Amino acid sequence: MAEQPSRPDPGLYGPGTVTWQLHADPAMWIAGVRALWLQALHPRTLRGVMANSDFRQDAWGRLIRTARYVATTTYADTPTAERAAARVRGIHRRLGATDPATGERYGVDEPGLLLWVHCAEVSSYLHTLRRSGFPLDDTAADRYVAEQRTGARLVGLDPAQVPATVGELDSYFRSVKDELAVGADARVVDDFLRRPPVPWRSCPHARCSGAASHALAYGSLPPWA
Repeated sequence: MAEQPSRPDPGLYGPGTVTWQLHADPAMWIAGVRALWLQALHPRTLRGVMANSDFRQDAWGRLIRTARYVATTTYADTPTAERAAARVRGIHRRLGATDPATGERYGVDEPGLLLWVHCAEVSSYLHTLRRSGFPLDDTAADRYVAEQRTGARLVGLDPAQVPATVGELDSYFRSVKDELAVGADARVVDDFLRRPPVPWRSCPHARCSGAASHALAYGSLPPWA
C-alpha cells in the first residue's frame, strides 16, 4: 500500500489500513450503486427509506450524502468523524416506518436493519473493488471487513455482533435470505436505478453514473439477489 504523509490525528482508520486505500478508489461510486440495489431487497429496511424520503427525487442526494459520510468517517480527524456519526444516529433515532407485512410501527435504527445496511455496503464495496482489479488478497479482504466494525459502531451497532471476516459476512447473508423479497418498493428502486435521471450539474461523478456503470453494478450482484 502506498505511504501517506503522517498527521497528528489520522482519524479512525489511518493510512496503514485497507479501508484508507480502498475507499479512495473511483470504483467506489459503482459499489455505492450496487449497495442501493442490494439494500432494496430487505422490505423492512427499504420501507424505512421510502417512508422518510422521496426516493425518486432524492436518490442521488442520498447516494452523494452516503459518499460524503464514508469519506468523512474514513479520512477526517477523529472528532470530525465522530460528530458526523453522531448526527446520523440522531437523525435515525427520530425516524420510523410501518412494516409492510405486519403493520407494526418500528424505528429505522433497529439493530437488525442497521446490520443489513452495514453488511450490504461492506459487501458491495469489497466485491466491486476486487472485481475492478483493486489488489486485495484474502487476508487483506478479511482485514477490511474487520476494520469496518468501526463503521458499524459509528451507526450504533455493537461491533462484537458484526461480521469480522469475509466468511462471517457470507454466513450473515445466508442467515437473512428468508427476510428478503422484491416488493413494490424494491421495484421502484430497480426502475429508478435502471433508468437514472443523472443530475449532470450537481453530481461530480456523473460520467461514472451512466447506464454502463449501472449495468456493472447490477451485474455484480450475487446470484441470490
